[in-house]
Amino acid sequence: MAIATGILAVNAAFLRDIKDDNRRLHDLLDETNRLFASTNSVEGKTRRVVNVLVELRDQLALHFALEEAYGYFEDALESTPSLTERAEKLRSQHRELFVELCGMVDQAEQGLYHENPKANCVPLEERFQRFLGDLRQHEAREVDMIMEALSNDVGVGD
Repeated sequence: MAIATGILAVNAAFLRDIKDDNRRLHDLLDETNRLFASTNSVEGKTRRVVNVLVELRDQLALHFALEEAYGYFEDALESTPSLTERAEKLRSQHRELFVELCGMVDQAEQGLYHENPKANCVPLEERFQRFLGDLRQHEAREVDMIMEALSNDVGVGD
């Protein structure tokens, strides 16, 4: 079954996959945030931090791949070409965010294996909080852009 709005069509099974991916991504973000916020030192839970960050990295890769493979950027832009520049900027942020998370995984692994633990002067917890803020802001901008494209396509406010 597909849900159609103007030229934007969504397969129901694919929507379920995206919803499940989104739920898992947010669960991992919350788990990582709680892990860093707990009273125990990060050093005492380094293996858990590495494992959660690796899982988060893999889930974020899937999340971005689904967004790009589904093509909602293109569908939204076909209905509202004026959003092209904003969509391209948002898409380019996928790589930036992913690379930052990969850097955090590397930093956590270096701490786990005692390989130059002072290599990055920014503490991992602080780095994660900045990343989390950037990711949340990015996701909110994507939602805003898609809602604007859909409202233009459907003609909200006419």
